[in-house]
Amino acid sequence: MNFWEKLKKPFFCLAPMADVTDSAFRRVIAKYGKPDVFWTEFVSADGLASLGKKNLLINLKFSKKEKPIIAQLFSANPEKMRQASKLCAKLGFDGIDINMGCPDRSIEKQGAGACMMKTPEIAGQIIQAVKDGIKDAKKNIPVSVKTRVGYNKSQLEEWIPFLLSQNIDALTVHARTRKDMSKVPASWDYVKRAVEIRNKMKVKTIIIGNGDVESLAQGKMKALETGCDGIMIGRGIFGNPWLFS
Repeated sequence: MNFWEKLKKPFFCLAPMADVTDSAFRRVIAKYGKPDVFWTEFVSADGLASLGKKNLLINLKFSKKEKPIIAQLFSANPEKMRQASKLCAKLGFDGIDINMGCPDRSIEKQGAGACMMKTPEIAGQIIQAVKDGIKDAKKNIPVSVKTRVGYNKSQLEEWIPFLLSQNIDALTVHARTRKDMSKVPASWDYVKRAVEIRNKMKVKTIIIGNGDVESLAQGKMKALETGCDGIMIGRGIFGNPWLFS
């Protein structure tokens, strides 16, 4: 049994946010209102597989108070993702998450982040590479993906079934397209539909909803309405380190 299966539903996660959720930030949150699951900021697997990896290791620093904690990686290079996943597994992370939703142009230029929605064949190779890297480390930790519902428009009916067919342990659905960025309200009907697809496919993948949740009460209501297993909160934590308490 992996740690996802032990969590009481609905559980709550702190979203990975670049230049925000570093180790120091997470320690503050862990002290004043710990979520059920932490994520690291996204880290370049290409960088971790390079000679300059020492400069990135600070992004993978964590304390026991932050566990369970997931390392989030991004890359469009399966071999480098495999090497980085092996490293993260050896460092003692409780899981590895693949960023397939970030709209940052510098990430997309590498074919990673939200660009993965354009290349499902590479996305599948990346997921397998993470699994292989974990095996290389002689570990058995869960693999998850964080994504959006489409690039310029909704691709939910194709993209979500594809990801669910990859035998991943958890899937975070940010209820917007890449084009939406964060400029329009999140549509939780997408999350509800993702749960319906999961149930129809009869797979055990945990579904986590993400987008515009600002309180535990609101998150519990979204979970009830959509049937998702967990809620991820990002910007709602700003100015309120007690949020998860």
